Amino acid sequence: MCLNPPVSDTTLPRRRQASTSSSQVTFDAVRHHVYHAMHGLIERRLAWLRHRHIDGEGLPVNIVSWNVNGIRALLQRNLLASFVATSGADVLCLQETKAQPAQVRLDLPSHPYHYWNGATRKGYAGTAVLSQTAALSIRMDIGVACHDGEGRVIAAEFEDFFVLSVYVPNAKRDLSRLADRQDWDRCFLAYLQSLEQQKPVVCCGDFNVAHTAIDLARPKDNEGHHGFTPEERAGFQNFMDAGFIDAFRHLHPGAPQHYTWWRQFGGARARNIGWRIDYILISAALLPRLRAATILPDVHGSDHCPVAVDLGEKSSTRRRGR
Repeated sequence: MCLNPPVSDTTLPRRRQASTSSSQVTFDAVRHHVYHAMHGLIERRLAWLRHRHIDGEGLPVNIVSWNVNGIRALLQRNLLASFVATSGADVLCLQETKAQPAQVRLDLPSHPYHYWNGATRKGYAGTAVLSQTAALSIRMDIGVACHDGEGRVIAAEFEDFFVLSVYVPNAKRDLSRLADRQDWDRCFLAYLQSLEQQKPVVCCGDFNVAHTAIDLARPKDNEGHHGFTPEERAGFQNFMDAGFIDAFRHLHPGAPQHYTWWRQFGGARARNIGWRIDYILISAALLPRLRAATILPDVHGSDHCPVAVDLGEKSSTRRRGR
């Protein structure tokens, strides 16, 4: 709904323009007051509707995750705004933003709430959550000194669940960071479990590992290499063993050739020689609400593509509406 602003004096009939009575001045003042009051009321109503839609009564919600590999480059090409406009995302989790909040200017009226966790090192890592409604609370990092400071985790608390954006450390090509990665996996799992004690969790992001052979195009060629070592795969399996659910694989078991990252040379993306390393994990308590889990390979702008989940309304809400 849109309200037209008060008509300027230059558009009024001449006889009214000539009037300088105090009553006319008072009328104009009241008109301006009513206009701005109504505009504010509508904005507050829209904000309430957005909040209710996401978490107020357990209604459907769409959550999208995307490793953008540098948000400033995406913004320069106007790719983020166009994606947000068509994605249907209620909450958008970003990874590898490579920017501090002061370096980014977002014009996303549909998602006015922006939460950032930037790395101490400039132009490195970083995560963010963009939302249609304000979060109840925001938590940065995981509370482990050796793993914090790189902006790898941000958790937004909503009424029904936590939404996390995570950028898991890469073990590096020479595996020099593999031990750190293993410790990270243990610490991050403990952090998720601590949140889950309070309410369910939706964990979105780049986990930098292909879980099983079906999750990459050439598993035999990559056995033992970073991103597909037994240690990294076991670390990811520990999340499953702890009760978290890989939303996409749960709904698409055994479906091959679904990838989220491709090397930026050799025509890897065009030939779909990729890896599935971006995931959305959900708590088992949210499984009854899981309606869809999708990969969006046709969305370009990064070497990763977005992934998404649709959570339906709570069963109690459906019964109440019938």
